[in-house]
Parts: sequence; structure tokens; C-alpha cells
Amino acid sequence: MAQNSINTNVSAYVALQNLNSVNDRLDTIQNRVSTGLKVNSAVDDASSFAIAQGTRGNLKAYEAVSQGLSNARGVATVAMSGATSISDMLGDIQKKITEGQNAGNSTEQQSILNADFVNLVTQINTFIVNSSYNGRNLLSNASASLNVIGNVDGTTLTVRSNSAFAPTAVNLGAQNISSTVAATKAISALFLAVTSINSVLGNLGADTRTLNNQDIFISKLVDATLEGLGSIVDADMAQESARLQALQVQQQLSVQTLGIANQRPQVLLSLFRG
Repeated sequence: MAQNSINTNVSAYVALQNLNSVNDRLDTIQNRVSTGLKVNSAVDDASSFAIAQGTRGNLKAYEAVSQGLSNARGVATVAMSGATSISDMLGDIQKKITEGQNAGNSTEQQSILNADFVNLVTQINTFIVNSSYNGRNLLSNASASLNVIGNVDGTTLTVRSNSAFAPTAVNLGAQNISSTVAATKAISALFLAVTSINSVLGNLGADTRTLNNQDIFISKLVDATLEGLGSIVDADMAQESARLQALQVQQQLSVQTLGIANQRPQVLLSLFRG
């Protein structure tokens, strides 16, 4: 049997406890709605938060890997551009050498052709020197292969040095076409340079494709990692919205119930009215 007391209002205590419970849950839902996260800290879910923090660390590592790959791709792309320009230039040089092999050239014509030849060969060296990106040059005589981090596990990819072309360019630069005999000798040096630059283009093309493919793979890993992270910490906004509305109604009802419970002792006053 319920006790009528002005000192202990059990109904009010129950109503207050229920209101506090509703308010706590409402605060949680409002926090999820405002942040979009169901796990904001270790307080919400220690194990899930720890996993999420580790995943976020991996995402930062992937970002660093992608940045390194982009830098290496820049080095390879600039080298590829330089090698392509050199390849094109070798075609022009071959034309000049062929013209220089013509026994019908006058002395003046041969001199002009030789000057053009020397100028074109000089430009090749300029192309080599200018094929530098971020302080790295894969075409110069002293160049070294470039190693770059390819994944968060420390796997490395190598962009090969193509310094072997430089000696053939030096050999070509030592030639002249001041006579048909010299031009015939120069054509042999040219063919060596052509063979070498074709090898360079093949190496750079293969290495660049490797970098591109790895970057695409890393991008897919990032997408998959983000999806996994989202499944751990992201709140279902549709579900949270429904819960928010339900709790708001419960809050209103709890306030009304508490008000009714608090009015109960007032009823006891009627027992003492004359």
C-alpha cells in the first residue's frame, strides 16, 4: 500500500530518475547528430575508439606514401619529358648527318651543316641538365636510382637511374660532320645514342606506370580504410534523427509526470481543511 507522506515523495523520485535518464540519452543523441559520430571518445566505446585511432594513423601514413609517390612521379615525368625531347632532337641530328654524307656538298655547305650539327648536339646536353625535379635528375651522368616508399609496410619502389645515356651523348658530342668521312663516323655514334635513349624511354615508361598503378592502389586502400572507419565511428543519421524525436517526446512526458508527482503532497492539505 502506497504511503501518503510529505517527506518522501516516491513518485517524484521515480519521475526525476526517469527524466534524468531521458536527458542523458538525449545528450548522447544530440552529440551524435551534431558531430555525425557515434564514437567521439574512449568514453563512448573504448575498444572502437582505439581501433578508430589506429585506423586514422594508417590514413595519415597513406597520405605520406601518396605524397612520396607523387614526388617520384614528378621526377620520372620530368625525366621522360627530357628524354622525349632528346629523342626528337636525335631525329633532327640524323637528318643533318645524312645531309653531311652527301659528297656533292660544297665546302661552305658542309661547314654550315657541321655548325648546325654542333648546335643540335649541344642542345642535348642542355636537355639533360634541365631534366631535374626537386633536385633529382635521372638522366645526368652522376644520377642515382630513386627509391620511394610504396606502402605503409615500408615496401619501396625504385625509379631507375638512366645515366648510361650520358656517355653516348658525350660520344656524339665529340663527333663532327665537317666531311663525308666524319659524317659516316658520326652516324655510328648517333645510332648508339638512339639505342640508348630508346632504352631510357622504356625504363622511364615502365617505372612511371608502376608509380601510377601503386598510387591508384593506395587510393583504393584509403577508400576502403575510410569505409571501415566510417562503419566503426559514423552515426546513422536517419536512425539518430528518429531516436532524437522519440526522446524529445519522452522528455516532455517526463517533465509533465514529474510536475504531477510534485503536486501530490498538495492533495494532503485537503485532509486538514475544516
